[in-house]
Amino acid sequence: MAALTADSLKELIESRLQASLVQVEDMSGGCGQAFAVVIVSPLFQGKNKLMRHRLVNNSLKEEIAAIHAFTQKGFTPDEWIAQGGSL
Repeated sequence: MAALTADSLKELIESRLQASLVQVEDMSGGCGQAFAVVIVSPLFQGKNKLMRHRLVNNSLKEEIAAIHAFTQKGFTPDEWIAQGGSL
């Protein structure tokens, strides 16, 4: 598998998690080994934080296994808007 970039990871998350907003930050200085992501998806509706993390981890299992660090925050569209975000 090719090395992940912030853009390629964003595309994967958008397609696999039906995300309406994805923010990806490469925390490794460009080498693709550590990412922090914010995901806004209707698939998170009715799921607690642990269930959301499991959904993301299962959807990106191969990609996450190939990197050193992956942190995530997941929101439903309503939660994102309620905290001042826009879609």
